[in-house]
Amino acid sequence: MTTRSYTGYRSFSYLEPGVDYREFEAAPDVDRLPPFDLGLTAEQEARASRLLTENIVVSLHDHPVRLPADPEKELSAWNREARLAYGYDGLSRSGMDAVIDNLGWGACESRSGWKWDDVITDLGMRYCDFAHQDYVIRAESVGDIRRAHAEGRLAVIAGLEGAALIENEIDRLDVLHGLGVRQIGIAYSDSNSLGGGLREQRDGGLTALGRRAVRRMNQLGMAIDLSHAGDRTALDVLDVSDSPVLITHAGARGLWATPRMKPDEVIRGCADKGGMIGIEAAPHTTVSPAHPRHTIDSVMDHFEYCVDLVGIEYVGFGPDTFFGDHMGLHRAMSEKLGLKEAVGSGPAHEQVDHVAGMENPGECLPNATRWLVKHGYSDAEIAAVIGGNALRVLGNIWEGTSRGGAA
Repeated sequence: MTTRSYTGYRSFSYLEPGVDYREFEAAPDVDRLPPFDLGLTAEQEARASRLLTENIVVSLHDHPVRLPADPEKELSAWNREARLAYGYDGLSRSGMDAVIDNLGWGACESRSGWKWDDVITDLGMRYCDFAHQDYVIRAESVGDIRRAHAEGRLAVIAGLEGAALIENEIDRLDVLHGLGVRQIGIAYSDSNSLGGGLREQRDGGLTALGRRAVRRMNQLGMAIDLSHAGDRTALDVLDVSDSPVLITHAGARGLWATPRMKPDEVIRGCADKGGMIGIEAAPHTTVSPAHPRHTIDSVMDHFEYCVDLVGIEYVGFGPDTFFGDHMGLHRAMSEKLGLKEAVGSGPAHEQVDHVAGMENPGECLPNATRWLVKHGYSDAEIAAVIGGNALRVLGNIWEGTSRGGAA
């Protein structure tokens, strides 16, 4: 599957590598691993292809950059460059019409989150690359997503996993919105001035500043993400927000008991608020008792658990994948940031070097669609979870009525 409008552009090809910037050997975005075979019939494959073509397909959370070929050796230098190669070719084969790209990996140098100047640099470098090609659309609205689908292009929405970079400056949310950022997480695992992260033993909940930030994000029409927030903070956000709230990339703690997964109370609260959960596929997250070797089947166990819990209209996908060695990145980040928890913590399970069937942004949504076809889901159900639900919820957040006033 190749999107018709992609013409072969490669990141920063308007510059001379080794002269204008430091060049890294990047992981391939196509055919790094053999294709995953779900065992579909020719008729089922044709149906999956039709569904991916006819419907708007949205990832709520991915990192569509090409990692360095050896992230364990090159992570620090790669981060400092903030000139990351985009996986244009792989994305053109993904079936996706839109992706929330969680920026900042080129600037991540601290455990507490990304610094303001570094993130602005990373955002500007990404947008500069976009300005020299004609496949990706810088998207800031549902209308942009619909246009990308109609034109066979890809709508990229800028997001950030944590809000630590605003420090105590609420107006920085306005600046980020003005620069095109349309989704921000309250906390990236560690606590910040807004609220508690999921790593904390005691989550103190949303702070007074955090309440002001939630109100400002509602006024701006900026999506709030709870994926890395602590449970108490997540529930406080759901109580305070006037707009729907997202869990862009997580799974169900009722199925796999780790802090990275969300408890039923938070998932239900998100659905009750009119939001949704995007099911995660990063290595050793959405493992399940039925499939302790993390594969697409483990991921889809979390999908079905959440569908049973809140209804299919509140579930979608936020795979949280890269092009390249994701496990190598995890190991390098754990060492760099001095994290005590081991990669793959939680209940005992088999370790993997990649999640078979959901290894990168190019294959996650197509293979999820194939899995749903194989397991008897209807066309309407598949259309909803691969993009329809996200389109509805993002429209309600970005174009809702809770605007005006001063924080």
